[in-house]
Amino acid sequence: MTSSDSQPRVLVTGSAGFIGFHLVRVLLRDGYRVHGYDGMTEYYDRTLKERRHEILLGHDGFSATEGLLEDADRLWQVVDDFRPEVIVHLAGQAGVRYSLEDPRSYVTGNVVGTFNLMEAARKIEVRHLLMASSSSVYGANESMPFRETDKADEPLTIYAATKKATESMGHAYAHLWNMPTTMFRFFTVYGSWGRPDLAFFKFTEAILEGRPIDIYNHGEMYRDFTFVGDLAQGIRLLIDAVPERPDSSADIAEGDSLSHVAPFRIVNIGNSEKVRLLDFIDALEDSLGVKAQRRYLGMQKGDVPATWANADLLKRLTGYAPKTDIRDGLQEFVAWYRDYYGT
Repeated sequence: MTSSDSQPRVLVTGSAGFIGFHLVRVLLRDGYRVHGYDGMTEYYDRTLKERRHEILLGHDGFSATEGLLEDADRLWQVVDDFRPEVIVHLAGQAGVRYSLEDPRSYVTGNVVGTFNLMEAARKIEVRHLLMASSSSVYGANESMPFRETDKADEPLTIYAATKKATESMGHAYAHLWNMPTTMFRFFTVYGSWGRPDLAFFKFTEAILEGRPIDIYNHGEMYRDFTFVGDLAQGIRLLIDAVPERPDSSADIAEGDSLSHVAPFRIVNIGNSEKVRLLDFIDALEDSLGVKAQRRYLGMQKGDVPATWANADLLKRLTGYAPKTDIRDGLQEFVAWYRDYYGT
């Protein structure tokens, strides 16, 4: 796992995942040397993960190791061998719904796994550690659009609670070891090579198979739908926005989530627009050329009626703002889906 001095090295955990795959492609495009670390778990179709890695391994700049975050020794061996300058941590147990069925997997995968990664990052004194959080940490907060400086102390699921825990741990490590750390909060991500457990993917599968789709809260749901390509570009640009410990609180600009005691920052990555779920389904139907059979249901346990990002801080730090329209993004996804599954 060596690379030339001219190629900056980035370790990406979760490289065979939905977002990790797209991020690695962006990094390779920009000349980075990337090593992936992925557990290839059975949470969803392993074949899809293997196919993503197969595509990435076609690039000279990419190599990968299969391993779990909970395996601290294996993770450390990879980090010590590769010696990345930057680590982007995307791996972990995903899925809000599944956290109701198997909460323990979230504690081990997200909390213990993230701790192991931070320990490895500390030992090599990584230049910048970037870690995935989630808009779910805003929980019961009803003040929208969500800002990074808003209170986020009322998680509604174990998934959200573990993501909030990793933010707290990240801040502690940034303070104790002066380790520049950026947490980015995702909103509702969609696009090609997506996860089969996500709503847009399940909707597409059901519509094409002539099965009804479940629409919760009778469709009165709003989400900040973010195209995966926009998300990957936002993460890529945040790599260069390395947080620095301020001399005092007075040095922190208004609206900046930078900690006053650590080189630590939280950044939203979203489209900065709330879209009604029914409008999203309409756009998906248009892209498919098929009408859905709709089954309207009540609110699911742990769910929230709306999420909506204020992404001004991302724009201030990087000059970039995700803006892909849902119709364009869904057309790209549907084209990929039809090609991949031969429908």
